[in-house]
Amino acid sequence: MSDRPLPPRHIALAIMIAAVWGFNFVAVHVGVAEMPPILLASLRFFITALPALFLPRPGLSWGRLIIVGLSLFAAQFAFLFTGMKLGMPAGLASLVLQSQALFTVLFAMLYLGERPDRKLLMGGAVAAGGLGLIALTVGSAGVTGLGFAFIMLAAMAWGIGNVALRGAPRSDPLALMGWLSLVPPLPLLVLSLMVEGWQADWQALTHMSGLGLAALLYIAVMSTLVGYGAWGYLMGHYPASRVAPFSVLVPVFGTLSAALVLGERFPPLRFAGMGLILAGLVIVLWPKRMRG
Repeated sequence: MSDRPLPPRHIALAIMIAAVWGFNFVAVHVGVAEMPPILLASLRFFITALPALFLPRPGLSWGRLIIVGLSLFAAQFAFLFTGMKLGMPAGLASLVLQSQALFTVLFAMLYLGERPDRKLLMGGAVAAGGLGLIALTVGSAGVTGLGFAFIMLAAMAWGIGNVALRGAPRSDPLALMGWLSLVPPLPLLVLSLMVEGWQADWQALTHMSGLGLAALLYIAVMSTLVGYGAWGYLMGHYPASRVAPFSVLVPVFGTLSAALVLGERFPPLRFAGMGLILAGLVIVLWPKRMRG
């Protein structure tokens, strides 16, 4: 693994991945407008489980594989897609979801006994302040309290999944993603049938438009298979401290694409909250020292 700075072509690749992941929230917005959100999450994982047919199982026990798959994938995306269906704009969701970093630190403290350093505490406090400002705007400009709550639950599920992965053997990211994707499809499909109803699911499957299919394929293929594959390539060639800061660009591209494609607008208080969250993420993710 090289400790050199990323060359221009790999910087461009990292930025492209962030753009793909940011635009994914626009695709989800389109997808949940056409089909029940839990069904959409189930279909996504039926597709993203395909690499498991060709790649070796990562070094996780079946028990940990199931726990991580249910939290990091099934719960996170069921909550995320439902929250966006219930009234959370795409661009704002892309940013609020990044509060997973705060939940990861909190759960690591509670369950692993980890103690955050000053940088994490400072960044967490700044981001938490931003979430507070956004919470004050609930009920205005298309944001519902229920939608906001579900996105926070998605971030919490992501944090639980992150902690459950701590200490796991290092694995190829694409193989890990594929095998974890084996867990959610059937539980999510059963949950969709119970909560959303078989009539709604059948209607969505038999009347899916070309735009809805394109949204599903973007979510599953571009955002997950291509995105995780390319990100895994970078993480396999450079230290995490060189690559991870580029993830801060995901909500930037998410908000920009939502504004350009969906016409999403941000009142001043919400804009200030988004800025604080982004600043907190920069503090948390940016390495203390990077050698030239």
